[in-house]
Amino acid sequence: MKIALDPHMHRHLSLPEICRLTKELGYDYIELSPRPDFMVWWTRPRAYPEAVRTFKKAMKEHDVGLATMQPMYRWSSPYRDEWEMAMDNWKRLIEVAVELDNPLLISEFGRGGSVERSMADRDGIHTPEACENAFWRSMDVLVPILEREGLTLSIEPHPEDWIETMAPAVEIIKTINSPAIKCSYIAPHSFFYGDDLATTLRATQGELVHARVADTFNHKASSELRYIVNPPGSTARVHQHLDMGEGEIDWDVFFKTLHEIGFDGVLSSCVFGWEERAEASNRFMRGEIQRYVDKYWK
Repeated sequence: MKIALDPHMHRHLSLPEICRLTKELGYDYIELSPRPDFMVWWTRPRAYPEAVRTFKKAMKEHDVGLATMQPMYRWSSPYRDEWEMAMDNWKRLIEVAVELDNPLLISEFGRGGSVERSMADRDGIHTPEACENAFWRSMDVLVPILEREGLTLSIEPHPEDWIETMAPAVEIIKTINSPAIKCSYIAPHSFFYGDDLATTLRATQGELVHARVADTFNHKASSELRYIVNPPGSTARVHQHLDMGEGEIDWDVFFKTLHEIGFDGVLSSCVFGWEERAEASNRFMRGEIQRYVDKYWK
């Protein structure tokens, strides 16, 4: 099992400094989320040869590995121009992953929420069905490339995606039927995935290779005023990425069930909510994750 750090709260640091800090905080692996100087949201990676060499050298010097990379492209866009650019970006990102000896890519099914719709709803076809059809077209392009390069792409449903729940996300992954396509479980999205944590996790058995660890409150709890979002009737999707113990996820159920289904993939700390105490937060998360790993993977 690999325990990795998503260094988003430290994104102001250079990649070599990220490598140093990752090791200092007790992690042996990095989960590389988008950052403006290397792997950019929605556009072509800025991973020019010198940047790649410098990053690889720093990882070696500080004895840390790259567990995952998280590209984000509009591969589920029903608009041909956006979709074609997403495919170009994915192909370049896969080349970078090979250069960095990174075995696992992680991404989302594709967002289809109100902000994107307001920008892209040019002809009224921006529907979940249109997004899903574009996603399948993307799989036709990318799966052969991933299989050829020996890479794994792990996909998660995300709040505001065209699919937000773990079912049918797992069924779609199984339908792709490729060793290159697997499933991610993002703990702070648990209350979107399904109503029962253990049941939802068990549904991923055999497909789950990556789980992100952070806490959140249950936005579906009985109190109508737990979250107040204006204007009334807003379709905003609300969740947090907090330190373990600050929200309402049952971590014993989470880790116990992961053990029961034979999980042996990447566990990453992905707290985003405490930039003013980022180092303390990530150091705490490293210890808590290890405590539960030691408890259930004896």
